[in-house]
Amino acid sequence: MKSWMKKIIISGALLLSFGAASLAPTSMAFAEDKAAPAATAPAAAAAAAAPAEPVAAPVPNKGDTAWLLVCTALVIMMSVPALALFYGGLVRTKNMLSVLMQCLVVFSLIMVLWAIYGYSIAFTEGNAFFGGFDRIFLSGMTPDSVAATFSKGVVVPEMAYMVFQAAFAAITVCLIVGSFVERVKFSAVLLFAVLWFTFSYLPIAHMVWFWPGPDAFTDAAAAEKATATAGWLFQKGALDFAGGTVVHINAAIAGLVGAYVIGKRVGYGKEPFKPHNLTLTMVGASLLWVGWFGFNAGSALEANGSAALAFANTLMATAAAVLSWILAEWALKGKPSMLGGASGAVAGLVAVTPAAGYVGIMGSIIIGLIAGVLCLWGVTGLKKLLKADDSLDVFGVHGVGGITGALLTGVFCSPSLGGTGIYDYVANAVAPEYDMMGQVIIQATAVITTLVWSGVVAYISYKIVDMVVGLRVSEEEEREGLDISSHGETAYQL
Repeated sequence: MKSWMKKIIISGALLLSFGAASLAPTSMAFAEDKAAPAATAPAAAAAAAAPAEPVAAPVPNKGDTAWLLVCTALVIMMSVPALALFYGGLVRTKNMLSVLMQCLVVFSLIMVLWAIYGYSIAFTEGNAFFGGFDRIFLSGMTPDSVAATFSKGVVVPEMAYMVFQAAFAAITVCLIVGSFVERVKFSAVLLFAVLWFTFSYLPIAHMVWFWPGPDAFTDAAAAEKATATAGWLFQKGALDFAGGTVVHINAAIAGLVGAYVIGKRVGYGKEPFKPHNLTLTMVGASLLWVGWFGFNAGSALEANGSAALAFANTLMATAAAVLSWILAEWALKGKPSMLGGASGAVAGLVAVTPAAGYVGIMGSIIIGLIAGVLCLWGVTGLKKLLKADDSLDVFGVHGVGGITGALLTGVFCSPSLGGTGIYDYVANAVAPEYDMMGQVIIQATAVITTLVWSGVVAYISYKIVDMVVGLRVSEEEEREGLDISSHGETAYQL
């Protein structure tokens, strides 16, 4: 199986590499206005004949570079250990190590695929849905290569941007694991990760986030031409600061489809499926909250006011969601739970992600309050309606929270409600008019596109995996626990 998987990955990478070509480091040149001293006619003629001095290209700021690298490390922490511990504490004792193993190895797998072809397909120019092959095997990327930010004339090292986005891709695929833990073959998890990452994550990331950068927007005609090279949803005007669609909705619907295709765990609805260690879940949730500052504030790509806004919104929305979840749970069930508090924190983090750099602090608090209540319904009432064994409520939290945040971004981005509005890079100012209903419709378009695209890709991928290696372990292996049956070890020595 290991040999087969290796051949699949290498063969796919070689196919993609046929179109690979080196991409020269991008650079933006700006003329500097200088007052010319008076000169005699011969001197002026000599100056005209002399070759023009080259204009210096933008150089990455050390503060921005350091900030982006620190944020990258925080996002990496969100996968291992944070998500692994959060998920691990929620499963039964006999499956603890299998969850840790799946998070660790899926994370590592996606990192390698990102370097081979993922970054190129997501973040180079191609068409509106897929990028090109200019950065296959990271061809042409050097320590001096630069990537655009959201400010004209400001760049960051492309390698820093590449690894930052790699961390996003890896945690997205890891999130899906929570929907089908305790019953899936390890080989099936890895093969599904390759297929879904390639055909869902990469195109959605390209559609939402790829654009040529602000320096291309010099006038109306140049802006129109530059926008035509961007991803499809970016062209539509979709706002997703740090991954409401790309990460959370994308992963959530893939997990829900998996819960249906793979089926319910043995004994589901008849036997207790209680979390075995809520202490670990709390530790994981806390680390997620800290790591999320890198996730959201780092998406500003610069150490500036936008990063500060995203940081503050991430803090406040999450706190609000914790409160709204436990208060609603207290009212409905008579007692507030630790699991509810931790789940509320994740719900707030998810919901504020698309809005983090676009809404005011009061707007983020309202988003958190709404998300806490809606996600509580997502893991209780909605889950019963869907009748799916979404083991760790990936859709109930990440799907419901992501959709809530994406839609409310269109509302609270409005300057009249304390938001930033839409920035016009041609005028170099915030656009004077903001169409709230129009933006909400655009946000809904992005949500529906992500749900349909990811859902279809996930369904096909699960079916392929089932035909090739099979999705589920046997009933005997499932009852024994995946720690022993799949990995030959246990988390706890009894």
